[in-house]
Amino acid sequence: MKKIAIPIVLILALMASLLAGCATPEPELISREVLFGNPDKASVQLSLDGTKISYLAPVDGVLNVWVGPADDPAAAKPVTNDTDRGIRIYFWAYTNEQILYIQDQAGNENWRVYSVNLNTAETVDLTPLEGVQARIQAVSQKFPDEMLIGLNDRNPQLHDIYRVNINTGERTLVQENEGFVGFVIDHDYNVRFAARMTPDGGMEYFTPTEEGGWEPFMEIAMEDTLTTGPVGFDPTGKILYMIDSRDRNTAALVTLDLETGEQTLIAEDPQADVSDVMVHPTKGNVEAVAFTYERKHWQVLDESIAEDLAYLSTVADGDVEVTDRTLDDKCWMVAYVMDDGPVRYYRYDCEAQEAQFLFTHRKELEGLPLAEMHPVVIKSRDGLNLVSYYTLPVGSDSDGDAHPDEPLPMVLLPHGGPWYRDNWGYDSVHQWLANRGYVVMSVNFRGSTGFGKAFINAGNLEWGAKMHDDLIDAVDWAIQEGIADPDKVAIMGASYGGYATLVGLTFTPETFACGVDIVGPSNLVTVLEAIPPYWQPQVELFATRVGDHRTQEGRAFLTERSPLTYVDRIQRPLLIGQGANDPRCKQAEADQIVQAMQEKGIPVTYVLYPDEGHGFARPENNLSFFAVTEAFLAECLGGRYEPIGDDFQGSSITVPVGAEEVPGLMEALSGLTSNR
Repeated sequence: MKKIAIPIVLILALMASLLAGCATPEPELISREVLFGNPDKASVQLSLDGTKISYLAPVDGVLNVWVGPADDPAAAKPVTNDTDRGIRIYFWAYTNEQILYIQDQAGNENWRVYSVNLNTAETVDLTPLEGVQARIQAVSQKFPDEMLIGLNDRNPQLHDIYRVNINTGERTLVQENEGFVGFVIDHDYNVRFAARMTPDGGMEYFTPTEEGGWEPFMEIAMEDTLTTGPVGFDPTGKILYMIDSRDRNTAALVTLDLETGEQTLIAEDPQADVSDVMVHPTKGNVEAVAFTYERKHWQVLDESIAEDLAYLSTVADGDVEVTDRTLDDKCWMVAYVMDDGPVRYYRYDCEAQEAQFLFTHRKELEGLPLAEMHPVVIKSRDGLNLVSYYTLPVGSDSDGDAHPDEPLPMVLLPHGGPWYRDNWGYDSVHQWLANRGYVVMSVNFRGSTGFGKAFINAGNLEWGAKMHDDLIDAVDWAIQEGIADPDKVAIMGASYGGYATLVGLTFTPETFACGVDIVGPSNLVTVLEAIPPYWQPQVELFATRVGDHRTQEGRAFLTERSPLTYVDRIQRPLLIGQGANDPRCKQAEADQIVQAMQEKGIPVTYVLYPDEGHGFARPENNLSFFAVTEAFLAECLGGRYEPIGDDFQGSSITVPVGAEEVPGLMEALSGLTSNR
């Protein structure tokens, strides 16, 4: 048989075709609407008598409270009528006939408390005061028609305590605030303790005297203030539950007998602080305590619930969260938190020991190619353990070793607070960015909570210094592991995370390819000078842990740690998002760094929302900002990009500066203007 010569170019073309056919196809592009639009259902609760179920769900695109029969959630109907920002926080009154919720105006954080009567459909504004912030101080089953609310109506810096009727709004002064950070109330609505910060950043607790004064009860040193304090009473009011890190590193759960002074250890963990406590709804005894290092784990203290928790661990994948319980403890609401799927809600019948699946929080996520979140402990340069979480794009890790087949562009997400922490579980930002082709990294840098007081205090006076070093160490780890492309690392965060972003672009200007700052302070002096008046009682917290803006030496120190001081160092693209009504990090923080960059001829894109505060609450605004961010990151890092499309519709977005720097932004704004 005659041999046929095949040209080499044809062989190469054939091989390329075969290889292309074997390559893993890119996962479908998940729309921003699915990831960041309103959830189908959230904050699922049971009425205290167990007859009704409630949850947050949209009405005409705005989150409202829905209520229905507990055994027929599909029959629920909306009972509130918010048409603007959406309700985020609500709970049941002990009457089982009222829903209570809080709301502010355009992000100003002057919260008001509202009561909705389910029988009459009447909504009562319980705190109808302009320019006043309401705080829910206490609720008790002993007084189902009343609650305690803190109001700073007399003095903007101090919240007095009022007893408020949830049907009429009638209120009576219970305790005038004489300069305290806050109060501890028992089940009988008695003011048992008042707390005041000391000049060195510690905390003093006082008890009321019969003469109407106060006498010292307990003093907590500065190093323990973020990990020690009262959390409640047993039903007798004689036993005080406390989280306590004194004489230890991590915060344990203890009881303090107020008659004898005897303290008893309930539960502790050598690596992590107490993160959750399960308490019987009427007996008041602690049944289980959770600790969260990389993942949450429970210590069962009361064997009466051991079988329940053991059964629930077999029902579905993910971490089990008992989110609500009826007063008779016959029924629980249970959520299963996963990293690569929506939250799953179940109604659990304790007597039958049977869990009934209800729904997920976002049905459109079901079946989508979502990515796993990998916990990892990274060593800082000085030996601290940085509990971190990273997410890889689906299909990028062919051998399943939690490393991509080749280094990828990465987005570093420092959390806000900074006295806060990142956790394992479903994260819409992680999923969004991973779906676009990026590795996503969250780092619990020093100063983060949950890992003991030594770790928190390691962040004292280290803003822009060792706290930033931890972030750089995590980036270096990802590069050394072959996870991140060193030339394509972005930094993005909100609040403290926004500050960390600005620090990244000014203190280490060659590390990051770009940055996204959301409501972050640019000047630590001006942000501390402008803190809300009701933060003044705890100003020593900032003075001892950030820097003291009240002294010349402190101002010099804070100026040295402020990104605004080093604007001329910025070499890489910057996107800034800000709410005009932000009471914590005022618009001036964004304005001044944008102005400084313009004066030096440094490009910047500035997105401003006139109806938002410290972060973006309206889904339309969230969608619009993430649409801009996605285009911005694609330009800087080369990831996948969903066009802006209709994601500006209904948003109040304005772009005072730099629209031309982001692909498609000017056209989208032009289309929005023509439709208004």
